[in-house]
Amino acid sequence: MKNLLVFVWLMVPVMAMAQSTSVALEAENLTLKERYYFMKEKSQTFKDYKVIKENVLDGVWKIVQDSIAADKAQYKEAQASIAKLESDLSATQTALKEKEQSMQEVEFASTHITVLGIDFAKGAFNTIVAILVLGLVGVIGLLVARMKVVRSSYSEKRDSFNQLTADYEEYKRKALDKQMKLSRELQDERNKLAELRH
Repeated sequence: MKNLLVFVWLMVPVMAMAQSTSVALEAENLTLKERYYFMKEKSQTFKDYKVIKENVLDGVWKIVQDSIAADKAQYKEAQASIAKLESDLSATQTALKEKEQSMQEVEFASTHITVLGIDFAKGAFNTIVAILVLGLVGVIGLLVARMKVVRSSYSEKRDSFNQLTADYEEYKRKALDKQMKLSRELQDERNKLAELRH
């Protein structure tokens, strides 16, 4: 029984140490590096070697595998999140480019005008229209002045023609009167001659 008590007495600290080691290894707040150092510190030494219990080593290995699996899952989530963010960024950039293009089109439309399929800047178009209007006004002014000159010339020619016609009619009337007068005188003279002959 004494041996049993000695054995139990020796095993209690070892079991307590093993439990504290496994408890410490399974603690959630320790990093892998901290767990490694804790396992190394609590393990027994034999010459230059460390003797680690299999259950502790298996526990550390399970924790390492769980950590790697958690890191892989976290990595996959991060990759999925990055892919989603890149997709969102791409969609946002596409929408931004479309809005910029739309703004450029609106700005172009506000500063340009299309006439007969040709784009003109509004300032240039206004200048061209003003020059055309002034040119047309000038041409109309020249035509009106020319028409006045032509009308004045026509009026003078008409007056000259009317005067000439009136003078010609007067001349014809006078010539006819003169001819009739001369004819009467000639007839009178013939009548006188005929009376003298008879």
